[in-house]
Amino acid sequence: MSSALSAIPAVLFVALGYAALCAVSPFGNCRKCRGFGFKVKKNRHGRITRGRYCRRCDGHGKRIRVGRHLYNAAVRVHRDGTR
Repeated sequence: MSSALSAIPAVLFVALGYAALCAVSPFGNCRKCRGFGFKVKKNRHGRITRGRYCRRCDGHGKRIRVGRHLYNAAVRVHRDGTR
């Protein structure tokens, strides 16, 4: 039981740190294109060239973080419920 009590502050610290990250920087790099906005590929000679644009992020290279998405959804529900 004491190990569970000692883990609670660590979990709270990580959760508050992620909440602060989502507040400061709501967008992160796209996981598919790694923030480039397009697929990096090699041509026949081995040189790196630009490929097709990323379908996941529509070529922007950024995605909304999961925590920020949840926060936006909660704010939207609260706003719609109080109107």
